[in-house]
Formats: sequence, C-alpha cells, structure tokens
Amino acid sequence: MTQHNIAASPPQTLVKVFNYKVGFIPLPVYLLLLLLVAGIMSVKKIGTDLPTMIAILGLGGATCAEIGKRIPYLGKMGGSAIIAAFLPSYLVSINVIPQTLVEPITSFTKSSNFIYLFVSSVVVGSIFTMDRNLILKGFAKIFLPLFIGSILAFIIGGLVGLACGLDLKQIVFFISTPVMGGGLGEGAIPLSVGYSEIMGIDSGKVLAQLLPVILVANLFAIIICGFLNMIGRRYPHLTGNGQLQVTGDNLLAGNKQEVKGTIDVNWVISAGMCAITLYLAGVLLHALFGLPGPVCMLFLAVILKLSNLIPAPLEQGAKTLFQFFLASVTYPLLFANSVAVTHWSELVAAFHPTILITIFVTVATLALVGFLMAKKMGMYPVEAGIVTACHSGLGGTGDIAILTAAERMTLLPFAQISTRIGGAITVMIALLIFAQLS
Repeated sequence: MTQHNIAASPPQTLVKVFNYKVGFIPLPVYLLLLLLVAGIMSVKKIGTDLPTMIAILGLGGATCAEIGKRIPYLGKMGGSAIIAAFLPSYLVSINVIPQTLVEPITSFTKSSNFIYLFVSSVVVGSIFTMDRNLILKGFAKIFLPLFIGSILAFIIGGLVGLACGLDLKQIVFFISTPVMGGGLGEGAIPLSVGYSEIMGIDSGKVLAQLLPVILVANLFAIIICGFLNMIGRRYPHLTGNGQLQVTGDNLLAGNKQEVKGTIDVNWVISAGMCAITLYLAGVLLHALFGLPGPVCMLFLAVILKLSNLIPAPLEQGAKTLFQFFLASVTYPLLFANSVAVTHWSELVAAFHPTILITIFVTVATLALVGFLMAKKMGMYPVEAGIVTACHSGLGGTGDIAILTAAERMTLLPFAQISTRIGGAITVMIALLIFAQLS
C-alpha cells in the first residue's frame, strides 16, 4: 500500500506543480530556462539560432505577460500587452537588459521578420474559419465608421490641439496624420520622405519627430481598447466577444460542416503552409505592383474563402493554428519588438502634455465613433470601437498589441483593413494637401 502511494504520488505532484505557470510557461520549465539562459550568457555563447531565441523571447514575453496581468486595474485593461510592448524598451534604456542580449534579439527579430509568420497564421486562421456571409458584410460595414471616425478625429483632435496652443499645421500633419498613418513602415517612413522632399530637409529629422507620436498613439489605443474590453465584460449586450456583426453565428464558427473528433495534425500543417503561401504571394504582388503585402495576403485569403475552396478539415486545422500562435507567440513577439524596435528615448520625446492630450483625443474619437455607430450598422459596439481604434495602430505589431489587450485577436483581419488601407489613404491625402500648402 505504501509502495503504491509512493509510486503514484510523484506524478500527481508533478501535475500540480506544472499547473503553476508564469505566463504560458510551466513554473519548473520557466525556472530551468532562466538558469540555462543565465549560464549561456555567462559563457558568452548567446547565438541568434532559433532554439536559443525561442527560449529567450519566450522567457521575456511570459515574464512581461505575468507582470502585466498582476498590476491592479491595468491588468484588466490589457496590462500584459502594455508591459510586453513597452517595459523591455525601458529596461534596455537603463541597461537592465544588457547589450549582449539586446544585439542577438535585435538581429534575430529584424532578420527573421517572424511577425509576418504570426500575422499570416492569424489572418489565415481568422478568415478560413469565418462564415462567408460575415466576411462580405463585415468588411463593407466597417468602412463607414472608419471614414467618419477619421474625419471627426482630424476635426476634434485639431480643435483640442488649437485649444492647447499648438499650431494647426503641426496638429494636422505631424500629429493626426502619423497617428492614423498605419504605423512605421506604411505610415511614418513614407510621410517623413514625402515631407522632407517637400520641405527640402533631411528625412531623418522628420522621422524623429513622427516616431514618438505613433508610439504614444499605439499606447493609448492599447489602453482604450483594454477599457472597451472591460465595458464588454460589464455590459455583455454590447459585445460579440470577438464577433463584429450582430448575428446568430460565431465569428470563428467556420463551415457548418464541422469536423468531429481529434484534428489531424496534417491539416494543421496544411493550414500553416497555406499561410506561408499567401504571405509569399503578398510579397510578390508588392514587388510587382507596389501594393502592401499584408493587405494582398488578406484579400487573397478572403477570395479563397468566398470561392468556397477551403475544405472543412482545413478550416479546423487553421483554427488550431490560430489558437497555437495566439497562445504561444503573441507575448514573445511584443517583447522582441519592444527590445529591437521601440526606442524609449523616442517614446519619451512625445510626453509633452499638449501633444499627449491631442494624441489621446484623436485616438479616443476613432474608438468612440465606431462604438456609437455600431448599432445602426448592425455591429457590436465594443468590437466596432476596437476595429476603428486600430486605425491608430503601429502597423501589424500595433494591431497585435491592441487586440491582445482587448482579448479580440479574431478581429485581426478587420484591424488590418483599418490600419493598412485606412493608413494608406490617410498618408496619400495628407501628402497631396501638404504639397499644396508648402
């Protein structure tokens, strides 16, 4: 009897111990990884190979997620995403994260571009498992709140900026436009190049002026959408819990011909290869026609879905792929980008009260218009507000951080439309007007 208890006890104890997690990593594995990474750092053997980076980024992302979750009030407003997106940048600035770690993380993040693997997998998982009718109606419905929200954001943000003593030209072209420009690659960089050519100055100086604005705007969007998530919890009738439109269907319900039983891993692999294929198609279309690659990838996925070319097992495989990336890659991705891309000094540069107020009002107007117009458009207010707020997102990374804070990653396809297409139109119109005024 005693021997039986001794034999049976350790497995049960292990199960309990492994149920304690830091972020998404079981506590025993987390502690062991910490020791191993510390050991590798001490012998100066940190490489940019995939296994090492998975360990380091996994540790960083899980730690930030756990810290953010435990901060009172902030934890309920997307604290995990906020901490993962900004705390590492601050720690780099004060050398708590040493350069021996920063350099390989930066090299890996920029060379691997694994954000595109994440976006591809999440977009495929979202689109392939949506109801076909919801796709058509959802994309069509979101454009009107997005358009009206953008106009009002310019007007209200401009009036508030003027009241704070800012110059109208500065507000419109150096605050509101970069906020809604679609992030860094699609927004701030094209704007800086365009502005510099028109004004005859160095584009680097212009970019340094725009970067803090888009970083702070993304932070406000994360907080606002985290607050919308809290509203959804308090008032369930205002949210579809990730479903944009008011219907009886679930956004991720997929085909009615649902596969029962265990999902064949081969279909998950197939969904992953579909994601890679669509990503490469977007890269090629970008090279040939200059169209934004992620948007091309998104529309190709929509076309496949609307053409009824996605079999039910592949839909289920895509759903599993989506859930895997959502659970295990989100926070490591935010951590990596915070270390490699987000510069704390640039973020702090925008911490002037008048600029902060103007940015906040601009982002809040986008979210509020989506929220208030939702019912008339047949959408859920919380989800519509989140999607329109993504117009101020910092590109793909920003959308991920915003939707993570809002616990609405299923909205990523709509967020991509809001950020990228809305951003491209904003940048194009702003440059045309700026050229006429200069």
